[in-house]
Amino acid sequence: MLVRPLSGRPLQTPLPKGTVDTQMHMYLPGFPARPGGPDLPAGTLPDASQYRQVMNWLGIDRVIITQGNAHQRDNTNLIACLAAMGRLARGVAAFGSDISDSELDAFFAAGIVGARIMDLAGGAVGLSELEAIDDRCAARGWMIAVQFDGTHILDHEARLKRLKSRWVFDHHGKFFSGATPDGPEIAAVKRLVDRGNCWFKFAGVYESSKSGGPNYADVAAFSRSIAAHAPERIVWGSNWPHNLAKTREAYPDDADLTDTVLGWLPDDAARQLALVDNPESLYGLPRFGGGGS
Repeated sequence: MLVRPLSGRPLQTPLPKGTVDTQMHMYLPGFPARPGGPDLPAGTLPDASQYRQVMNWLGIDRVIITQGNAHQRDNTNLIACLAAMGRLARGVAAFGSDISDSELDAFFAAGIVGARIMDLAGGAVGLSELEAIDDRCAARGWMIAVQFDGTHILDHEARLKRLKSRWVFDHHGKFFSGATPDGPEIAAVKRLVDRGNCWFKFAGVYESSKSGGPNYADVAAFSRSIAAHAPERIVWGSNWPHNLAKTREAYPDDADLTDTVLGWLPDDAARQLALVDNPESLYGLPRFGGGGS
């Protein structure tokens, strides 16, 4: 059975106070996987107590819990996880355009501040509902996490430019075919972030890299380019508990992974932006230490 390491060596460069992990999943007992999605993660359910140990290990102060694909559009596990984590957590839910205003009100009361679009296998809500979800989120000041195969970003750029909500391009853009820093896909990302309502998320590099670890040179190259172009538009996520890993051998070392990915930011000022200031702007979080974190 997979046993996740929950502690280890300290990071080479400590995270700044107020750091937000903007991409992770959490699972509590009593919430089975729903039809249409993948199974629950391997091993012991990665719950709040386990994640709090990871927070202490890495130096994370706040967290955005993202609805896992295993639960599809049933967000009851997410709401339970937000309750378990308390005021330091906010959530990104998966819901369709037919959701009622009263349901969205209840989501907000539980700590949900955004919607998830995942146009990949197992995703609960695809790009077909992008504009409708944007309408609902824009009306409430919520954000949208958008994930699709970034190889096709030029096909979707016009639609993405029209989004009214704040939104983040997830998981290093999921460039499965290997985008390059001077290629048309990265040029499109830069055009989108320059519009002022788009962010780019450093998370799950092992899902996007074709060259592989430990350096992930292909994703590192274009991620460095985007971070240098717009440091005010980068956010970071641990992608814990690394749901694709089924064995201990396949499970990444969270300290190594964090050091590697954050090493693509140009300097300490960019780290402060990516880890604290930018996620506050994207997710509508209060300033750290301001009484609402």
